[in-house]
Amino acid sequence: MARFKFHSTAFVPERAILVGVDLGASDWSLDDSLAELARLAETDGAEVVGVLTQKLDAPIPKSFIGKGKVEEVVSAVRALDADIVIFDDELTPSQQTNLEKAVGEPIKIIDRTALILDIFGQHATTRAGRLQVQLAQLTYVLPRLRGMWSHLVGEQTRGGIGSRFGQGESQLEVDRRLIRKRISTLRNELKMLETRREVQSKARWESGVYRVALVGYTNAGKSTLLNALTDAGIYAEDELFATLDPTTRALDLEEGRKVTLTDTVGFIQKLPTMLVEAFKSTLAEARAADLILLICDASDPNLKLQIAAVEQVLSDIGASEAPRVCVFNKCDLLDDDSRTVLERDHPSAQFISARTAKGLRGLLHRIACEASDGDETITVRIPYSKGLLIKMIRERCQLIHESYEETGVIATIRASGRMAATLAPYRSGDELADQQ
Repeated sequence: MARFKFHSTAFVPERAILVGVDLGASDWSLDDSLAELARLAETDGAEVVGVLTQKLDAPIPKSFIGKGKVEEVVSAVRALDADIVIFDDELTPSQQTNLEKAVGEPIKIIDRTALILDIFGQHATTRAGRLQVQLAQLTYVLPRLRGMWSHLVGEQTRGGIGSRFGQGESQLEVDRRLIRKRISTLRNELKMLETRREVQSKARWESGVYRVALVGYTNAGKSTLLNALTDAGIYAEDELFATLDPTTRALDLEEGRKVTLTDTVGFIQKLPTMLVEAFKSTLAEARAADLILLICDASDPNLKLQIAAVEQVLSDIGASEAPRVCVFNKCDLLDDDSRTVLERDHPSAQFISARTAKGLRGLLHRIACEASDGDETITVRIPYSKGLLIKMIRERCQLIHESYEETGVIATIRASGRMAATLAPYRSGDELADQQ
């Protein structure tokens, strides 16, 4: 007989039941929304073992779903040995508490918002990302503290374990004060980071670098595209919210101009409001961009709805007026007829496959055309002592002709409005240029 009993350390996924309610107010079908919820649950490490649905005119105030459906959830939890029940819509604190009482411990009741927040918490790696996620999580938790401490209120009436902890309401108020204080601290820290980011963004603007932001629905392939164009080496997998933190990489176009590409956090329908608020400083990269590449999954049946969801978030952060190009990714998964329809409906879009690199050359040409739109041809005389300006010209402009004289470099270039303004004192024939 063995002296020791061995226990497996293999990861065992939580068994989840999904609950969705058709309220008739969404453009998304209930089946599609629940399919996305299932992908979110799987991304968070759960195994979906059951799905329950109900059609209502409005949510039930006490438990979101009807009394009979609550009993059905309880039965399903017992029959399927579930660990967690996930609602597709956000629950109020009282609805969550009532459902927890009905199902009983240790079964967890959460909603889509809590699930997304948990995924964000796992995937945030930078300091700014972690602070933003923590702020969103605490904002979500604060009104739900009563349910979290309800077991203490019950135990204080009968003594025993937990009764010496103190009054449940007193501990509740202590926790609320601590969370409010932490929220205030996080907001101040994020404000400082946002100020620093604005300084960096201003420096990039003044340098004349053309900025391109990749935005799109989660899992549309933004990170894969950034890797394909720049060898960024960032994490890119077929899962929702694989990357959260913005990554910026430089890219040299064939004409010689240097641009920056920034990968941003993916969007999703029913994106929690507190997440949009918390990530505003990160999403500001999209607002400050000279060009937005709207990356779409061409193979997704909900393509139009996904584009609408992205457009809504861009509007929420004040980036709806920024110039943009629609980029349909994963076109290698389309049949010829589907691609033909897509090309007919979106004649100005780019069609690519970041995975196979098909269409990337055309996309780079389109970026170059957008970057040079509004450029003017000028000739400048730059003294050799202005080495930084010479370097900027070669990186930020399209060099048409270059020659060397004793006093400096004479260059004919295609320059953006910002660069032309910077180089105005050095234009050939300009009095200021001759004085250098």
